[in-house]
Amino acid sequence: MKDKQENRGAWVEAIIKDFINLSPENTLKNAGNDKAWADPLVGFSRGDDPLYESYKEHVGPFHWTPLEVFSLAFPKSEVTAGELTVISWILPQTEETKESLRKETAQPSDAWARARIFGEEVNVKLRQHVVDTLRAAGVDAVAPMLFPQWKMTMSERFGFASTWSERHAAYAAGLGTFSLCDGLITPKGKAMRTGSVVARLQIPPTPRPYRDHRAYCLFFSQGTCGKCIERCPAGAVSKSGHDKSKCMAYLQVTRTYVTSHYGFEGYGCGFCQSGVPCESRIPAPTDAPVGQ
Repeated sequence: MKDKQENRGAWVEAIIKDFINLSPENTLKNAGNDKAWADPLVGFSRGDDPLYESYKEHVGPFHWTPLEVFSLAFPKSEVTAGELTVISWILPQTEETKESLRKETAQPSDAWARARIFGEEVNVKLRQHVVDTLRAAGVDAVAPMLFPQWKMTMSERFGFASTWSERHAAYAAGLGTFSLCDGLITPKGKAMRTGSVVARLQIPPTPRPYRDHRAYCLFFSQGTCGKCIERCPAGAVSKSGHDKSKCMAYLQVTRTYVTSHYGFEGYGCGFCQSGVPCESRIPAPTDAPVGQ
């Protein structure tokens, strides 16, 4: 049985990796038709992982458990949380895109803005591709972010929130921990986007190589760094954390710039994800900026 489950995990991982690495859909839609994303990371968490219940306590009661969103999508299905797996993936920014933003100080580079808009279109297509492929194989599945009832809402503790967080799903799947600016630091760094699908499929969960939700952030683990503070052009990151209101307001500022300079409707920022020790990997204690 375990071998069969592990084979399922390899099958699902191949679905995701093949789409990103082989599909022409993975594009920034620029003149060079450059790829939006590099080779993905894939992880799995159990539908009955206690973390999902804890999210309802810490984030808010509105945050779905895997069973809740699956039952909304398949109301006639008699299923238990233990029969579900949350499939999570990390889409790393390409080296070229990261390098382009590293040089900037106030406005997003063309490639980064394209990754935010057209790259997320790729991610939407990937979510749907995973769901369609699973359903074609007889496996019920739902992408929470594509589900009509998904919505943004407010958390008493954290301000802007939503009914499903793909970063929290990725954390549960052993793919990374949170940073001072709220980004997820993964083995391929913080310059990335993430996606997820809930499926009625049993796959062994990916081990979580951490116990603390901020284990990979040098500011919290070593009391050093804080590079994302100085990189943020909006002043939205401080030693107190991430001001989501300032962050979202600055995204609106970038809209005018992207339209006038790059010729498409979009926006972007990502400065806290580039030019920092955790940009492309889990930072080591010696990676803290000199003088910090």
